[in-house]
Amino acid sequence: MMNQTPDSRSNEQLRTQTHTHESNIEAQSMHHLIQRGQSALTIEKQRSLITYNHITYLLYVVSYFTAGLLWIVPIVMNYAKRHDADGTWLATHFDWQIKTFWYSIVFFLMGAVIVTFALGGFGISMLADSSNIAIGSVLLAGFGLFMMFFTFVWHLYRIIRGWIALTDNRAVL
Repeated sequence: MMNQTPDSRSNEQLRTQTHTHESNIEAQSMHHLIQRGQSALTIEKQRSLITYNHITYLLYVVSYFTAGLLWIVPIVMNYAKRHDADGTWLATHFDWQIKTFWYSIVFFLMGAVIVTFALGGFGISMLADSSNIAIGSVLLAGFGLFMMFFTFVWHLYRIIRGWIALTDNRAVL
C-alpha cells in the first residue's frame, strides 16, 4: 500500500469534492431546464447543431455570390432541423434565420413590384406625356430600388448578427 501524506489525501479529497460539486451543478441546471420546459441537449448533439447552424449561415452569405440562388438550400435545412433544437438557445438561431429569409423575400418582392409598376411593367405606362407623371414614376422607382437595397443590407446585417451570436454560444434576440 502506498504511503499517503496528509497533503496528498487532502488533494484527492478536494478533487473528489470539486468533481461532485460540478456534477451537482450540471444536474441542477438540467433540472431547471426541464422544469422551464426547455429540453437539454447532449454535448454531442449541441455541437452538431452548432456546426449545422454555422453551415446555414455560411450558405446565406455564399448566396449573395449566386444571385440568391442558394437561398433555398439553407431555408430547407433550417426547417428540417429546427425541431431538434426546440426549447434550447439554438432554437433562436433557426427561428432567426427562417424569419430573416421570409421577411427578406417579402420586402424584396415588394420593392421589385413597386419598381415594375413605376416603370410601366404591368401595362400601365407611368412615363406618359406629362413631365409630372414622369418625375413621379422615377421617384416611385427610386423608392422601390431603395426598398430592395435596404432589404439586401438588412438581410446581411441579420446574418452577421446571428452568426456572431452563434460563435459566442448565445441566443440571438
